[in-house]
Amino acid sequence: MIQAKIAETLNSNQFLQEFEIKGWVRAFRSNRFIALNDGSTINNLQCVVDFENFEEEILKRVTVGAAIRVLGTLKESQGSQQRVEIEVTELEILGDANPEEVKLTILSPKRHSLEKLREQAHLRVRTNTFGAVMRVRSRLSFAVHSYFQQNNFHYVNTPIITGSDAEGAGEIFKVTALDLKNPPKKENGEIDYKKDFFGKETNLTVSGQLEGEAYAMGLGQIYTFGPTFRAENSNTSRHLAEFWMIEPEMAFCDLDRNMDLAEDFIKYVVYDVLKHCKDDLEFLEQRLENEEKLKPKAERTEMSLLKKLNFVLENNFKRVSYTEAIEILKNCKPNKKKKFDYIIEEWGADLQSEHERYLVEKHFKSPVILFDYPANIKAFYMRLNEDGKTVRAMDILFPGIGEIVGGSQREERLEVLQSKMAELNIDEKELWWYLDTRKFGTCVHSGFGLGFERLVQFVTGMGNIRDVIPFPRTPQNAEF
Repeated sequence: MIQAKIAETLNSNQFLQEFEIKGWVRAFRSNRFIALNDGSTINNLQCVVDFENFEEEILKRVTVGAAIRVLGTLKESQGSQQRVEIEVTELEILGDANPEEVKLTILSPKRHSLEKLREQAHLRVRTNTFGAVMRVRSRLSFAVHSYFQQNNFHYVNTPIITGSDAEGAGEIFKVTALDLKNPPKKENGEIDYKKDFFGKETNLTVSGQLEGEAYAMGLGQIYTFGPTFRAENSNTSRHLAEFWMIEPEMAFCDLDRNMDLAEDFIKYVVYDVLKHCKDDLEFLEQRLENEEKLKPKAERTEMSLLKKLNFVLENNFKRVSYTEAIEILKNCKPNKKKKFDYIIEEWGADLQSEHERYLVEKHFKSPVILFDYPANIKAFYMRLNEDGKTVRAMDILFPGIGEIVGGSQREERLEVLQSKMAELNIDEKELWWYLDTRKFGTCVHSGFGLGFERLVQFVTGMGNIRDVIPFPRTPQNAEF
C-alpha cells in the first residue's frame, strides 16, 4: 500500500497499485464520483465509488467538507478531465461535515466574494483561490531563504519588542505590562514607565533594520525575515497593521551594489515560483482575467499575470534619478491634463502610486529603480549626498503595484548622522548603541526592505493585501 499526497498521486505512473489517500471532500456526484483535495495541489483527485459495495449510511456521510480516507487502486481515468483516478475499495469517514451547516459557510460550492471569505478566514484556505495563494506564499518564503543562504548571508532574528522607532513615524503599537486602569504615575502626572516590565517605554517593532545594521557590522551580510507592526490607521487595499518584512543589510556595500542585489533577488524568487507553482499561477491568472472583465476598460491591466511576472524576469530594471523622474512626470500628458489625483508641480514632491505606475507601465515599460531622493522626504539614516539636499535612497517600482522595495546606502559618518538626528529631535541616548556602530570601524554599508505581502500580492495578482496573509490584522479587526 502506498500512502501519498494527492499532488504525488496525480503525477504517479504506479498503475494497479494500492493507494491510501486522506483529504477533504470537494464534491460527490451521482453517488459515485468523489472530488478529493488534501491541500497539496489545486487539483482534485477523482475517487470512483461503486455504491453497491458500500453501506448507504457511509455514503450519506460523504458530504462537502467532510474529511475522509480512501483506499483503492490507481487507474488511468476514462474521463477527459483527469489523467488518473482511484477505484475505491475502502472508505472511512474521519470527520463529518453537516450539510446544513456547510451551507452557511464558504465551504458551500456557490461562488463567494473576497469580503465574505475574509469573514471566515479560518476556512478560506480550503477554497481554490486561497489554497493557491497560500501555496505560492509558502514557496516564495522558501525562495527568500534559499537566495540569501546561497549568497552567504546570515539569517538574524531581530527583536519584536523594542525601545526604538526605526522609521521615526510614531505609528507604533505600545507594549506594557502595567495595569491600564491604574498605572503608576510620576509627580507631574505622566505614566512612570520605569516601573513597567522593561523599565522604559517599549513598542512592537516597525523594522529590524537598525539592529540588522549592527549585525552586518560583524557578520558582513545578514538578512531578517520576520513580522513587523505599524499602527497606521489606513483602511486601504495596500496596508496591514501586521506584516512580514525581508531586510538584508550588507557591510562594504554602496548603493549601486545594493540595487544590483535587490534586482537579482527579486528575479530569483519570481523565477523560482514560476518554476514550482505552475498550476496555482495558471489558476490565479484565470481568476484575475475574470475579475478584470468586470472592471471599466480604462481600469484594466494591460498584462496577464504570467506576462507580468515574465516582464520582471525579462527586463533589466531601468535606473532613473528622482530628479529625472520628476521632469518626466511634470511634462507628461496625465499631469498636464490634470488626470493625476496628485499633480506634480515641483521638485521635492513625494511620489504617489499613480506616478510610480506611470513611469513603469507607460513611460519606461520596464521595472524602474528610482534613486537619489530629496533628503527631507526620507529617513534620518540615509546617506547624505554631496549636494546636501538628496540622499542615497532607492525604491524599486513594479507594474500594477508601484513601490515594492525601499532601500538606501546608510549614513556611515558619525557627525553627519548626529546632525541629522538633532534636526529631527531624535534622542541620541535612545540610539547610543546605533551610534556606536559608527565609532568602532565604520564603513560604507547598505540595505533594503521588502514587504513580503506586497511581493505575494504582485506574484498572485490579488488586488487586496488582506488576501495574501492567513489572518489579516487591520484597523478594528483582530479576529481569529
